[in-house]
Amino acid sequence: MSSIKYKDTYLVVLSIVAYVNLGYFVVRENFSFLFLFYSLAFIAFYFFYSSQFLSEKKLFTFGVIFRVLLLFCLPFWSQDFYRFIWDGRLVLSGINPYLFRPNDLIENITMFQSQELYKGMGDLSASHFSNYPPVNQFVFSIAAIFSPKSIFFSSFIFKIIILFSDIGIYHFGKKILYFLNLDTKCIFLYFLNPLVIVELVGNAHFEGVMLLFFVLGIYFFFKNKWLVSALFIALSISTKLLPLLLLPFFYQMLGFKKSVAFYAIVILINLILFLPFISETLIHNYSETISLWFVNFEFNASFYYIFREIGYWIKGYNTIGTIGKITPVFSILVILFYSLLKSNKTLKHFFVNSLFALTIYFLLATTVHPWYITNLLIIAIFTKYRFIVTWTFTVVLSYFVYSQVPFKENLFIVFLEYLFVFVFLFYELMKPSFPLTNKIDKE
Repeated sequence: MSSIKYKDTYLVVLSIVAYVNLGYFVVRENFSFLFLFYSLAFIAFYFFYSSQFLSEKKLFTFGVIFRVLLLFCLPFWSQDFYRFIWDGRLVLSGINPYLFRPNDLIENITMFQSQELYKGMGDLSASHFSNYPPVNQFVFSIAAIFSPKSIFFSSFIFKIIILFSDIGIYHFGKKILYFLNLDTKCIFLYFLNPLVIVELVGNAHFEGVMLLFFVLGIYFFFKNKWLVSALFIALSISTKLLPLLLLPFFYQMLGFKKSVAFYAIVILINLILFLPFISETLIHNYSETISLWFVNFEFNASFYYIFREIGYWIKGYNTIGTIGKITPVFSILVILFYSLLKSNKTLKHFFVNSLFALTIYFLLATTVHPWYITNLLIIAIFTKYRFIVTWTFTVVLSYFVYSQVPFKENLFIVFLEYLFVFVFLFYELMKPSFPLTNKIDKE
């Protein structure tokens, strides 16, 4: 027993060393050390999760400790937090972030630290309108209120909010697992996962806040409080737009009449949340910014890169403008197929079908940032499929691009990332199936 105790201590120390280095010493341009320490954190995560001797209380404590370690560093793999702070201070100044690009304001704005924020966010962000929905803007404004003159403390406030969001996900995620008669330990596939810890609390991405609202929505939905569920699903959409894609999956379980009321509440709440920002050009500016993700930006894609090569071969130039308009349509058809034509009347099918529909959506996307995968992970823990856990490790290979001058993706490394995911997915699809639980099949 003492040897087991020492082993656990070594794992904790290994994790602390990995997270401290990732947060405070390793820049994203240093890919070798980035990958090394991330791999060490992932190895420790594997042994934590596999341990038969660690209580869930201890595992929860470790997850909190690792997050707290990353509270006191500036986000280290992403520039997005500079734009978050910029938007929050704009709102506090009475300026609508959906109406003006940073490039439009930088010469005349009197915002404190405007030059630091402008340079920090980078040229790409500075040249576009804000694409962050109202709940995000509210959170950004909280940081502006309590930290109007400090970039560090603004990011600290973001991280605290995301930390407590993750704790909420842990709490209500366990309740959903218990409700499904699944092993509650599965929540640690999310709560102890290095990608979640690093990208959400570490890099201040608000998928954690969005996922908390989504998990609350699912929890109350399965408690038959679907009106409360609609409220939280709406808040989730107003944090990040992705849950919009999952709305059709509620239809079969609600039926027509309840669905109309459910969707009406979701739409109404989102309209109300956008009201403070309403203007004649809001819809145009916002839709224009969102569309850029489909027809302008390329990063860590999979099937899109294959389509792009075919386009080069046929047309002789990058056909992202065409492909980026076709793949969203195909993605919507896939989502409608999985939500309306496949059975979604049981809890088991709801999670499995939404997992595969969203997976296909990301596989077709032109841009797949690592933190996007946390959206798939939270759904996967309520199914028997674990290929997403593999993806949470291999997706870090996408950071190789930042070690190149100028930034340039190595398509062989991108291929390796997705190869391991597809191999594990194929293995899971081919192995003998088994029911998740008797309870789910009876729902």
